[in-house]
Amino acid sequence: MSTPPPIHPQVTALLAEQVAAAAADRPPELVCLRAGYLEAALRLGGAREEVAEVQDVVAGGPNARAYRPGAACEPLGAIVWCHGGGWVIGDIEGFEHVCRALANAAGHIVVSVDYRLAPEHPFPAALDDALAAVAWALGHGAQQLGYDAERVVVGGDSAGGNLAAVVARHHRDRLAGQLLVYPVVDAGMTSASYRDAAGADIGGLTPDSMERCFRAYLQGGDITDPDVSPLRGELTGLPPALVAVAEHDVLRDDGLAYAAALAAAGVAVELLCFDDMVHGFLRWGGVVDRAGELVRAMGDFTRALLDG
Repeated sequence: MSTPPPIHPQVTALLAEQVAAAAADRPPELVCLRAGYLEAALRLGGAREEVAEVQDVVAGGPNARAYRPGAACEPLGAIVWCHGGGWVIGDIEGFEHVCRALANAAGHIVVSVDYRLAPEHPFPAALDDALAAVAWALGHGAQQLGYDAERVVVGGDSAGGNLAAVVARHHRDRLAGQLLVYPVVDAGMTSASYRDAAGADIGGLTPDSMERCFRAYLQGGDITDPDVSPLRGELTGLPPALVAVAEHDVLRDDGLAYAAALAAAGVAVELLCFDDMVHGFLRWGGVVDRAGELVRAMGDFTRALLDG
């Protein structure tokens, strides 16, 4: 097996900056973690792309924000996006630059879901919100925003990728596709990339931090439940999927396993491996060029599914 390339220099510089910031005397309270996550997303995300319209909506329960692309495809469809953050941090504001760019790249509306966060709202609160938002998008949301309800894709990154994968199982007969960016697909945490990452310098996500996220989200729940670990669920009949993984990421092998399991179940899969990237790079479009590459790939995949 060939040795993967080292982490991209753009990311190496960014990680060094984050390590220095982490060494500062900052309180670890949850409110500070969330504020820091938002600040980093806004600072590293780059300029916000112009879109035709931004509209705050209530998506069947949770709040959401809809982005209409500057140049829309016809017939128009929608991507329902669930942000990452370990089910504990992250929000609409922190993913605004990603959703704007994705709307323009895809030419379809992006609906970003502000689902409830743990530990205040443990499993299945976030999933319930994601399910409600997609049900809304497949019905009243299409009427409200003016797109074709038969052209709806679900997507997300990291913990949001987990929610998107689970939602795709529940709505497999209605959704046109799924966009899964370094998704969390198995709470067992037993893959080789978890073992390889123990004690390694691969960025902010470590086996320990993943364990803390699972503990906050599940609070004693069953890790074998397919609504927690979609890799353990029935995958036959799921909509086509794009799965993107980062080489230097504890979630790498779980993402690869999920893509392989989807393909084995007869699901059309496009697998993207970013061999010099770390977990979270999608949010760093202002300083990491490959974030834009990933957004464009998701846009192209969505257009191929929904156009015509």
